Amino acid sequence: MKKCLIIFTLALFTSFSYAQEGVRVQKNSVSTKEIAPVWPGCETSKETSKDCFNTQLNSLLKKNFKYPKDANGNIVRGRTVLSFTVDEKGKVKDVKATGDHKALNEEAMRIVSLFPIMKPGIRGGKAIPVFYKMPFNL
Repeated sequence: MKKCLIIFTLALFTSFSYAQEGVRVQKNSVSTKEIAPVWPGCETSKETSKDCFNTQLNSLLKKNFKYPKDANGNIVRGRTVLSFTVDEKGKVKDVKATGDHKALNEEAMRIVSLFPIMKPGIRGGKAIPVFYKMPFNL
């Protein structure tokens, strides 16, 4: 009986030593909390992280986006879909843009290159890459 108590105590302490932040074990289920990448300055914002991200993104677009012009000098408008990954270090990688107008795609990719280094996404207490796909109607 004494041996069983010692083994139980060791097993209990061993299981706690491997606990990770963002992981919750309840009965027979394990759940992990996922946290999206956080734009610099949004950690202390009163807005939700997602709303702050969108606010900062819109601000960056307003300040830096320049509508491209065609050969006749007309502003090119249209739709482009951006896809990119925020890696484990918070850097934007693998940027791609698809749309009907090459000039709009290039401008959208230029804007993404201006994104700051963010606090990376987290799952189960570990930094993870997070994939984004965003449509823009310009």
